[in-house]
Amino acid sequence: MDLTQGTPEQKKVRAKKMMLWFGIISLIMSFAAITSAFIVSSSRDDWLADFQLPQAFTISTIIIVISSIALLLAKRSLNSGNRSVTTAFLILTFVLGITFIISQVQGFNQIVASGYYFTGESSNVTMSYIYVIAALHILHVIAGLIALVVVIYNHFKQKYQAGQMLGFELASTFWHFVDILWLYLFFFLYFFR
Repeated sequence: MDLTQGTPEQKKVRAKKMMLWFGIISLIMSFAAITSAFIVSSSRDDWLADFQLPQAFTISTIIIVISSIALLLAKRSLNSGNRSVTTAFLILTFVLGITFIISQVQGFNQIVASGYYFTGESSNVTMSYIYVIAALHILHVIAGLIALVVVIYNHFKQKYQAGQMLGFELASTFWHFVDILWLYLFFFLYFFR
């Protein structure tokens, strides 16, 4: 398909989707670099091979998966014209996103309670990596929450309907990416010692 063909509106839609995918690919590369550095650093003498991820990280993983399901259900209900159900699922997705962040912060607190800080005498390179990886992911969840606020606002303004959901689709794609990214990071940290 020739990307230069189509109406101006079709070109605009393709351009916005392409820009989102360029951003997602750059994020994949960034997190691949961080996890690669984690692997390389694991050969250090001061590496903690027996660390345990905080239980709050497991809980937050379940929360973020449920948030993705809620957003899928929101899109399905929007396509079928059920605005009130769409609203409920959008708000549920947003609340679950906030809950995910709260759970992550609780995970940080559990790491601190174990005696590991991000920096200083009580820090450890292993746990510092975990702090950085989780904190960077939280920043992207916050970006996803901002996108969801815009979607919820536009939904209340009735800007979306079947066949005209570009903003909704872009936000959904980013949200699902952030969810999948956390699943990768969680299982990476869980299984790689």
